[in-house]
Amino acid sequence: MEMSIEDLWSISDQALIRAYAGARRRYAEGKLARDTQRARLEWMRAKAFVNGTGNVTERRMAVDVSEELARKGQEVRETTRDVDLLKIDVDVIEIVIRLRGLHGAAAAQVEDPADKPVHQEPE
Repeated sequence: MEMSIEDLWSISDQALIRAYAGARRRYAEGKLARDTQRARLEWMRAKAFVNGTGNVTERRMAVDVSEELARKGQEVRETTRDVDLLKIDVDVIEIVIRLRGLHGAAAAQVEDPADKPVHQEPE
C-alpha cells in the first residue's frame, strides 16, 4: 500500500475518495491482466493437448510436465498474489471510509466535482 493506515485516516475526504478510486482502478487492471494470462495459459494447454501424440493419458502427462506451461502457471500464480494484495488495499481504504462515515457520500464524490455544471441564481 502506498499510504499507511494513519495517513489514510488523516487525509481529507476528497483525497481519501480519490485514493479509493485509484486503488479500485489498479485492482481492476490487475484482475484483467491476471484473467488474460490465465486464459492464455488454458489456451496453450489445450493447444499442447491437441497437438500431442498418443492416447489421452499420454497427452495429459505431456501437458503436465511441460516446462513452458509450468513457467506460465507460476506467472499466473504470482499475478494472482499481486491482485490479492491490491484487493486488500481497496478493502482497507473502504474500511477507513466507512469508519469516517463517508460511505453515503463516497459514491457521489467519486466523480470529479469540476465536471459538474455550476448552478447560477436567476437575476
